[in-house]
Amino acid sequence: MAVLDPIKANVLAVRIIPNVDRGFAEKMNLRENERCIGFLTADIDDATYTAIDEATKQADVRVAYAKSFYAGSGHASGPLSGEIIAILAGPDPAEVRAGLNAALTYIRDEAYFYSANENNSIAFFPHVISRTGSYLSEVAGVPLGTPMAYLIAPPLEATFGIDAALKAANVTMRVWFNPPSETNFSGALLTGDQAAARAAARAFQEAVLDVARNPLKF
Repeated sequence: MAVLDPIKANVLAVRIIPNVDRGFAEKMNLRENERCIGFLTADIDDATYTAIDEATKQADVRVAYAKSFYAGSGHASGPLSGEIIAILAGPDPAEVRAGLNAALTYIRDEAYFYSANENNSIAFFPHVISRTGSYLSEVAGVPLGTPMAYLIAPPLEATFGIDAALKAANVTMRVWFNPPSETNFSGALLTGDQAAARAAARAFQEAVLDVARNPLKF
């Protein structure tokens, strides 16, 4: 594998429950009109978080639950567990199916980690979202449709890269995923206009690559 080769997530399992038991729905804090849920697991969490946000833009669904698993996909509880479970809730199976399809397409075609070194042992996520859906808007506390740089890397690389991103562009840090996260990574959600978000992601990428090339230089 070469530097900047994409590292794509694998969706491991998908299911729909057309009419959720109402007692179970209450425990999941579903809304009155949310009768149907769809859920998926995948082996890369951050790609999936951006994908389920995309689902909220493409269908009448809400992210009812999304959580990373401790220690990541390398220590999963089973072959279909991966690194994350996400649940989409909607009024009927057609909308939930549309949301799941949008998420799966986004994972396949848009949301990639990249290799920072030749042996693929350092992976990072310099992802730009042109306009947030309802999920990431709520996570970041920003209006719907806000441009965002979603930046993830191992802890030292991420910390160095986030500082570079903030200095390179007119962006604001909305969320800091301080190390270690559940998967032992770190990162941030930065917002600005689209040009600023892209500039921040480029600066983050260059900083991560610099650490990967020269880890002991200071």
